[in-house]
Amino acid sequence: MANFRYKAQDAEGKIVTGQSNAANENELHEKLKTENLLLMEASEISTVKRRFKRMKYDRLSDFSRSLSKLLAAGVTLVRALKIISDDESIPAKEREIYSDVLKLVRSGMPLSEALEEQGDTFPSLFVNMIRSAETSGNLDATLDNMANYYSKEYRLNQKISSSMTYPKILGVLIILVVIVIMGFVLPQFEDLFAQMGQLPLATRILMGISDFVAHRWYILIFGGIILFMAYKVIFSIPFVKYQRDKLEVHLPKIGKLRKVIYTARFARTLSSLYAAGIPIITCLQIAKTTIGNTYIESQFDEMIAKVRAGENLSAGIDGIDGFVKKLTSSVGVGEETGELDSMLVSIADQMDYDSEIATEKLVAMLEPSMIVVMAVIVGFIMIAIIWPIYGSYQSIANSTM
Repeated sequence: MANFRYKAQDAEGKIVTGQSNAANENELHEKLKTENLLLMEASEISTVKRRFKRMKYDRLSDFSRSLSKLLAAGVTLVRALKIISDDESIPAKEREIYSDVLKLVRSGMPLSEALEEQGDTFPSLFVNMIRSAETSGNLDATLDNMANYYSKEYRLNQKISSSMTYPKILGVLIILVVIVIMGFVLPQFEDLFAQMGQLPLATRILMGISDFVAHRWYILIFGGIILFMAYKVIFSIPFVKYQRDKLEVHLPKIGKLRKVIYTARFARTLSSLYAAGIPIITCLQIAKTTIGNTYIESQFDEMIAKVRAGENLSAGIDGIDGFVKKLTSSVGVGEETGELDSMLVSIADQMDYDSEIATEKLVAMLEPSMIVVMAVIVGFIMIAIIWPIYGSYQSIANSTM
């Protein structure tokens, strides 16, 4: 079955454009005849979707907000897309995407399908929200909600990124300090240590590492590249990734904080979808893909089947290992009072705040840990150097007595 874009004439002579599925043009012609339409032109829509980079959340938020304001002001969809695609402040690649969307919408394709034709550029959540809005007729309000949603996602990601800046700098400094000490400082002690007798084990280990770093540094670089590639390959294996994600939510301290972040992400997505009037089963199917943890996502198939069979949503969520209990309680209250939509929005806002606090706690735990690691490394090096020197001075002092 192919998808055709067609131009036809109705009984009054007006030109009608649209899309329809048919095995071939003859079948499309017969299909339109039953609708009192005379086929004039037909072209098959390519199933090969265009490949653009995934649009970043801040750009997606700006697009949603701009389109929402234009539509709310009474501007037609085609004209609104034209205004956005002509905006010279937008990067060229992004304007190319909007121009392609505009071209498809002009040909009669719904906005949601035009966005879907861009491959992975627009998230499935965004496409499904637009599709729901086209049915309900509240496209401008839905786009405004999406602008706020992706704005929050972007701010949270930026907060996590900025919070990790100091630990990253500290990690790089640890590596650089070790390289400088091992490769340049310790070799200066070789002649001194060569004149001594039996060196302590710690000093022998340290000088062996130093010699390796100074003369075989290329092996370390090559080994680092191999380890990085092996890490990527190993953790791309579904079973390994599943086990890692499962371990993550069960780690002491860190696991609890990660659960808060995953719960916030799910709650925010679910509240946006449900507020747009999308059926709860579809909401769950879409929202599970935004969590970012394969262990939690794997539990949704069974949960969705139970909800389909009539089980309460709160009971289904309560069975998910990886969410905080606050979400279950809030959903349960929403079901009892008949205000599930408002309770989802409320818990999503609360979980957003909790996730920011959880992120700050994760960083607060990471920073002192890295400082301790650095102190242990530097302390070991200092002891390994001073120990034999102190021993030699002690021997000299004893011999003069």
